[in-house]
Amino acid sequence: MYLQLNKYLPVLFLIFSLNAAAQRTREVQHQNHFWTSINTQARISNKIFLVGDFHVRRTNYLKNNNFYYTRAGVGYIINKNLSVSLSGGHMWLANKTATTELFVNENRLVQQVQLNQPLGKVQLSQRFRLEERWIQKVVNNELTDNYRYSTRYRYQLGLNIPLSKNKYVPSIALSDELMLQTGKDIVYNNFDQNRLFAGIKQQITPSLAFDFGYMHVWQQRLSGYQYNLNHTIRWFFYWQPDFRKKHTTANP
Repeated sequence: MYLQLNKYLPVLFLIFSLNAAAQRTREVQHQNHFWTSINTQARISNKIFLVGDFHVRRTNYLKNNNFYYTRAGVGYIINKNLSVSLSGGHMWLANKTATTELFVNENRLVQQVQLNQPLGKVQLSQRFRLEERWIQKVVNNELTDNYRYSTRYRYQLGLNIPLSKNKYVPSIALSDELMLQTGKDIVYNNFDQNRLFAGIKQQITPSLAFDFGYMHVWQQRLSGYQYNLNHTIRWFFYWQPDFRKKHTTANP
């Protein structure tokens, strides 16, 4: 009997250890953010457009850095409702301690499919993104030369609801984006985050618009039991200049 018990002790220990880990108390950190950006999609031919973004996000009532992000790339218009793009991005993510502030580097390769569908007067948008990410590792509050790799899968569903036939009257903007991730270092948080947004969209000129509103961000951290709940004021600008020659602009 002793031999049988000894045989199963490691298995029992493993089961109880896993159960204890699963029961670990969830820790939630509440944060407030202000996030602004300029998102550019410049038409250079009937089928080709250039992509360029710049984002700034601050926290603690604008007092502290959170991140800076820039992205550039090229896109192809398949038809008036469907486009694809390929871009590269770089993020500087603030890592603040009691004594110092580091900026962790992250490189991204981004593939995107954008599908827009009119549903009566409402505009439905679906965005699929695949991101390859290389995130710099921090050890003992110091940046290293090593990077953590992950693949992130993003799906965003958006609605734009006009309140008037006049396009310069604000419309209601709603969206939800789910992000999942995989990778060798992704053990406890295959769920990355969810971003829920509600606000207004305002057309300023034929090529310039912005949306403004509240974004609720629920994010799981690497540990699996720690979460960020971010209350975010979002103010995004969208610039869509058309650099095609006048005689080619008749085509969509």
